[in-house]
Amino acid sequence: MSYTRWSMCALLGVITLACFTQACSRKETSAVNAETKPPQPYGKMPDGTPVELYTLTNANGMQAGIITYGGILTSLTAPDKTGKFADVVLGMDDLPGYLKEKDYFGALIGRYGNRIGHAQFTLDGQTYKLPDNNNGATLHGGIKGFDKHVWTAKPVSSPDGQAVELTYVSKDGEEGFPGTLTAKVVYTLTPRNELNIDYTATTDKPTVVNLTNHSYFNLAGPGSGDILSHEVMIAADKFTPVDAILIPTGELKDVKGTPFDFTTMTAIGARINQPDEQLKFGRGYDHNWVLNKGAGGMTKAAEVHEPVTGRTMEVWTTEPGLQFYTGNFLDGTNKAKGKSFDLRGAFCMETQHYPDSPNKPAFPSTELKPGATYHTTTSYRFR
Repeated sequence: MSYTRWSMCALLGVITLACFTQACSRKETSAVNAETKPPQPYGKMPDGTPVELYTLTNANGMQAGIITYGGILTSLTAPDKTGKFADVVLGMDDLPGYLKEKDYFGALIGRYGNRIGHAQFTLDGQTYKLPDNNNGATLHGGIKGFDKHVWTAKPVSSPDGQAVELTYVSKDGEEGFPGTLTAKVVYTLTPRNELNIDYTATTDKPTVVNLTNHSYFNLAGPGSGDILSHEVMIAADKFTPVDAILIPTGELKDVKGTPFDFTTMTAIGARINQPDEQLKFGRGYDHNWVLNKGAGGMTKAAEVHEPVTGRTMEVWTTEPGLQFYTGNFLDGTNKAKGKSFDLRGAFCMETQHYPDSPNKPAFPSTELKPGATYHTTTSYRFR
């Protein structure tokens, strides 16, 4: 064998060994990254119940913080166009802050997200009275919804990334709802910079259920000003108009020719102050959009772009509706990390079934029967 041929063979051997070593290293790193870290203490409830914080990370440097009180998403970092990470959700500094605030920052919402009109509904011929906690309606599950309970949690293995599973058992009659409902929610942070939220629930009696997450987003970072320059697309040709107390009228109205047309990317502030009755009722956007759904499965519901940082978030979901809320009731009362959360300082995109569905037979049903499993998935994807 010539010296040149021998050298080439040796070089190929070194390259092969290096590639094998690198592949093993990547595999090992991926395996390590898939292991969710043990939780950290996050304080105690007034009755002494401990609250824990789980931190999910991916190999790109993204992080998500979830506490067992309310299943709250306390933080979510995402990169801007230069690769710089910043928190893109509003959250309080500590547990006492979450116990005092009334805006549902980052919380899991149940048993029924959004509003039920007249604080009651009828199911199988029986009328169920619920707490009136919002102008004659029941909002976000009542006075003590799922957001105000401590969930049990455990890290779970997932091929998609680090994950934590939270469980809450809502007893029969809690907040007026029938049936013992077992709810499970899995947060997963993927290597593709996606935060996936998977919801399941079962019941021992017929009931209604509508679970969601109430995170407030500002893609420029919390406390960086209002979100009026954020550009939004919502994949919906219709929305559900509301009355003066934000209960859907039952109509599905075309968005075309109204301030509710976000079928193409439009700045939030472009039409939010127009003299429109629906905007007056909500003090801005606080409405449900009827998503253009296909045959089923995950579909793209919305996209949001912040022009200065270049951050873009896509919302994908199996749900038929999307509540787009523009922080119209934030008033600077809540502060965290030295910054106040002011009017229209964030937006929410709550994937859901339509508000007041139990009282609107034409809306997609939210009824859950024994033996059936409620299952929805939502993904917040950053690029």
